[in-house]
Parts: sequence; structure tokens; C-alpha cells
Amino acid sequence: MIIEIDNLHKKFGKNEVLKGVDLTIDEGRIYAILGPNGSGKTTLIKSILGMVIPDKGNISVLDKPIKKEWKYRKKIDYLPQIANFPPNIKVKELIHMIKDLRNSASAEKELIQLFGLEPFLSKKLSTLSGGTKQKVNIVLTFMFDSPLIILDEPTTGLDPRALIRLKELIQKEKALGKTILITTHIMQFVEEMADEILYLLEGEIYFKGSIKKLLEQTRQTNFEHAIAAITTSDSHA
Repeated sequence: MIIEIDNLHKKFGKNEVLKGVDLTIDEGRIYAILGPNGSGKTTLIKSILGMVIPDKGNISVLDKPIKKEWKYRKKIDYLPQIANFPPNIKVKELIHMIKDLRNSASAEKELIQLFGLEPFLSKKLSTLSGGTKQKVNIVLTFMFDSPLIILDEPTTGLDPRALIRLKELIQKEKALGKTILITTHIMQFVEEMADEILYLLEGEIYFKGSIKKLLEQTRQTNFEHAIAAITTSDSHA
């Protein structure tokens, strides 16, 4: 298993955001992390990335505890929901900067071509539309060869063609044995892409399993209705 989380707790002031999360993530699968706003999704992801330090509990990534470690992060590619880059830097300069920081083999040329970014390489980030910035973010995320990919709202601002390219890219990475965690509010995207659903509610894993299992448990025939019904179903998964 690629991630193992045991009894994870996190409070911000009096607000208890994670309440004893236990979770295992297996290799070579696509997981959709779902839940209402404030359910703990971002805190969970940032805990895995080492950006949030839990109050209690343990996290292992690639069979190693991450406490007081940082090197494991080189094996994770992360697409943040909002990427804050210096506005006056050009796209090609940003790509070179990230390559220098990571100091590992990269495949940005195919990705630039895939998302049609050639005309934007010499443009400053401040001049780009939201959708074009998101394409740049996707290139930065996928240009390295890491076993774990975490995507926070990856479809934001993408046009239909770019969305198709993103789906193909995710499936290609999965076929190479990589593990992908995705948070999104787009249920159709989840239905098309996810092998497993992780549903967080009030800081706890309320459901973990396949879409088929979710439909059976909530006695629904429609995925969106099943998600809506999940909190009223009789039992936790």
C-alpha cells in the first residue's frame, strides 16, 4: 500500500477538523476524496504532503513514516487548488525553475504540446486566463515521474478539449501503476475516473469503496443521488 494513515487528529483552535482518520491507499488506483466544505479534505491532503502537522496519529507514505521527513515529497506530484506563482515570471521560466528545484528527469515537451501551450511560453503568468494557468499547473504536476499524484480540483477552468486530455493523462498514469488522489466537486468526473470513493464528513471517513458499493449501500441508481443520500444511509462503510 502506498499510504497508510492511523488515528489522525487535527484541531485548528477549537475546531476539530480530523477526528481519528484511519485510511489505507493501495497502489495503482484512482481515489476521489469527496465531502462537503469543511469536512477535512484539504487538511487530510496537506497532512499527507507534510504541509499540516497532525496533533496525533501516524502517516506512512511508500512504507515509511513521514514524521520529521521531507525526502518522500520528491515522490509526490501535487496540483494545488490555487497555485500562487510570481505574476511577472514567464511560463517557460516557471517550468525551468520547477525543473531546477526538482532536479530530476522531466517530460514537459509532450505535455506542452498536449495542452497547446506553445503560444503562451513567452507570456507572463499575470496575462494568462484562469484556464491557461490551470493547463500550466497540469504540465508542472505531470512532467515528473512520481508514484503518487495528488490533484486538488484539477478541472477548474478547463475547456472541454483540455478536460478530455486531462482524463486521458490520468488514465495513462494509472496504467503505469501510479496512484492518483483527486478532490473535485464535479460528480461526472468522479464517476468516469474513480476506482474508489473516500467520503469525508465532519473529519471522519464516512464511506470508502467503489461506486457500485456506494449505490448498493444507499439503494440509489444514480451516483449524484447516492452521494446526496450517503449521510442518511444506515451505516458507515
